[in-house]
Amino acid sequence: MADGRSDSAAALRELHSGDVMTREEFHALYEVTPAGFKAELIDGVVFVASPVGQWHGDYIYFLGGLLFSYQSRTPGVSGNTNSTLLLGPRDEPQPDLLLRIPPEFGGRTWTEPGKVEYLAGPPELVIEIAHSTRTVDLQTKRLAYQRHGVQEYLVVCVGDREIRWFDLTRDERLQVPADGIVRASRFPGLWLDVRAIMELNSNAALKALEAGLASPEHAEFVQRLEAERARIATGQTTPK
Repeated sequence: MADGRSDSAAALRELHSGDVMTREEFHALYEVTPAGFKAELIDGVVFVASPVGQWHGDYIYFLGGLLFSYQSRTPGVSGNTNSTLLLGPRDEPQPDLLLRIPPEFGGRTWTEPGKVEYLAGPPELVIEIAHSTRTVDLQTKRLAYQRHGVQEYLVVCVGDREIRWFDLTRDERLQVPADGIVRASRFPGLWLDVRAIMELNSNAALKALEAGLASPEHAEFVQRLEAERARIATGQTTPK
């Protein structure tokens, strides 16, 4: 969010963890913070990020590669990393990773116009990498994402060497199957090998993902997305 920032303007008011404000107030202040500064607004409370360690970057890079591979084989799916997400009047997070269905394919996110374009609305899947932020990611952020309509949520708990998996539409924590593969419900064919991810084992992780991409449910999902795109493009109403 470095575009348009001014150090002199930032000096007028700083953002600190624990500050309470509206999203409009937060956004105006955040846009004039120095480049490289990161903060989020969750349920009206400011959270200023600590410096990011190597492990955090490693997992974002690793998982981002898996999500990109899935996106490249799934027309109608788009991903993002570490970008501002405009939700309700009290929430402006920066998810580590997300997958979404663009509006032309029937999704619920959109791009807010302006000097700097921001993503708005609830993506179908959000992933957070958690260590020092574990409590915030598993509780405060989870509730915020659920409140605004995010459907599926994964928290990679580095210290616990596990992935917490949530169906936010049902307010339910899902159990990882005995084979250790998370099969995303909102993105059929997105199969994530928990052990391979925690060990940053790219060969094993890609093997699981390839199996998901070859599954019948992935092929059916691609067909559904294309049918939805065609329906929206021709102005047809949703079938009853």
